[in-house]
Amino acid sequence: MKKSLTGVIVAIVILSGYGAVAFSFTDQNNMEKKDIFLFSSVQLTEEQDYTNVYLPEATSYLTTPRSYVLPVVTRVYTFPFLTKITKITVRFSGEQETTIVKPLKVTPQALPDNLKEPLILSPQTASSTICPERSFSYHIAAGRDGDSLTTFVAIHLYPIQYLPSDNILRYSQNAHVRISYKTPEPRQTTTFDQYELVIIAPKAFSQVVEPLVTHKINHGLTTKLVTHEEICDSAYFPVQGRDCAEEMKYFIKNAFDQWETKYVLLVGGRNGGIKQEKWWVPVRYSQLNDGGEGSYLIDLYFADLYDSNGSFSSWDSDNNGIFAEWNSQRKDVLDMYPEVYVGRLPCTSVLQVRIMVEKIITYETSTNGSEWFKTFVGVAGDTYPASNDPYYEGEMATNASFQEIESLGFQASMLWTSNDRFINADSVIDEISKGCGFVHFSGHGSPLVWSNHPPMNESWVNGPNAFQMKKLTNGDKQPIVIVGGCHNSQFNTSLFNIIKGILDDGLSYFNSTRPYGKFWYYEWIPRCWAWAMASHKKGGAIAVIANTGLGYGEPGEQTLTQRGRHLEWLFFKAYKDGKVNLGETHAKDIIYYMHEHPPMQDQTDCKIVQQWALLGDPSLHIGGYPS
Repeated sequence: MKKSLTGVIVAIVILSGYGAVAFSFTDQNNMEKKDIFLFSSVQLTEEQDYTNVYLPEATSYLTTPRSYVLPVVTRVYTFPFLTKITKITVRFSGEQETTIVKPLKVTPQALPDNLKEPLILSPQTASSTICPERSFSYHIAAGRDGDSLTTFVAIHLYPIQYLPSDNILRYSQNAHVRISYKTPEPRQTTTFDQYELVIIAPKAFSQVVEPLVTHKINHGLTTKLVTHEEICDSAYFPVQGRDCAEEMKYFIKNAFDQWETKYVLLVGGRNGGIKQEKWWVPVRYSQLNDGGEGSYLIDLYFADLYDSNGSFSSWDSDNNGIFAEWNSQRKDVLDMYPEVYVGRLPCTSVLQVRIMVEKIITYETSTNGSEWFKTFVGVAGDTYPASNDPYYEGEMATNASFQEIESLGFQASMLWTSNDRFINADSVIDEISKGCGFVHFSGHGSPLVWSNHPPMNESWVNGPNAFQMKKLTNGDKQPIVIVGGCHNSQFNTSLFNIIKGILDDGLSYFNSTRPYGKFWYYEWIPRCWAWAMASHKKGGAIAVIANTGLGYGEPGEQTLTQRGRHLEWLFFKAYKDGKVNLGETHAKDIIYYMHEHPPMQDQTDCKIVQQWALLGDPSLHIGGYPS
């Protein structure tokens, strides 16, 4: 029997009061935006036991667990901050259907980037339920777009739906979108002082940071150094918050509101502690439990200040004191779009601060116009090797990154396992030591190492580990490094963790057979992989963007539009789109990803964004200041 397909779905959004931000509406503010989508013909191909569906307009594919691989078309609309979306209507037309012989593929499970081989899922049991059940969805968020605070509305269209019980595809040729909204009256804001860059450091580091403040001011960036002690003492704004991390976030919010702050540089990492970690500058841990780990570091928490209602984005929507919580019982509702650009130098000593200050000043004053900067280095292999999978995911990701910036005059040097240029750690060290503007590693990792596989081979090819970073001899020719893999930026590592491990687990902490002891998680190394590269005095990187927790990817053909590989190359799209300050490029990267993959609809997508940490100066002028 032929099933009916609803052609029009109307969603009405009723937004609550805006809390901390004053606003008003009038009837004259009622407005409407219309859009029309024209979809190309659906392309079907058969592969072994499955049918593949292609749509040229697709921006990604469904990632919902145990759904089917169907195209998604996303369009993002921007409105002034605090715009009230009253109704979203999507009407599809030109509907057709066809029967296919072989079923569609089930959406692959996201794979942690520390697994040796992909998990194989059995096909979903045939059902009369249409997939996806809705023909469109959307999400609304608030964040910075250039110099403006913006309301984002991302609409996700599903022009092709699948009835698995009958092997029927239904698709539409057109979609008509209508958004009804009210814009708020212009807000009156009062700015007492203006500091585009705020540097937060402990008092013990403040004297060493001063040359960086002077350097930034000399290049036209209004800058203020604030010590963490001053925040706690209400030196600038009345202290608010339930713990040190929330106090610092409220301070950043006040700086954003009253100083028009755009960049926030946190200078400070671990400061000892055994059973309880101590920090020079506060951190926040996400309490999203994906089954692989229950918490991980999240500096994005400090960047997301407002939700789309204009309320403080606490990341604790149920107010139970557990932040960024997501498990089988509870889920905090988060906005996650940044209003400020946050980066961290997780320095543990005055010496490390001095090294990083000197590196940043040298980079910004000497890099511009240098030939070496126009080199892109890709390091990758076959991230999820399988005999029936011809796709080398890491190599695909690094190639996609280079394609984004090739038109800007960059030349590529690809160290891949498939071209025999990535054969060991020394091959990577030698190439980076020549000097380059960007490096993209895409593969597997831990706090200590980064690795990948040869084509269709489960053996490992290791890149440089954290202790080998001192072998890099690139001097002042330092790249910005993007890293796909697990835990490479887990900057809470410390030798104190060995003592903690012994106290918690006894000698089983050192177990070298299954079940492995936590010693082999390498959380005891003095500096994690990313920080070891960034803080290397005689070379290394000027900044590293990598995961603080388990990274995720999707094997196979759709790897570039899903999960971690997608997020990695979107950084280079942001740079190509003109984002020349590192923090804005990093933020635009995750905004692009969240536009396409709503973080509150999928736990894995949420985690992928939260843990994507910038270890570097967010105000860094990529390529240096013009002479």
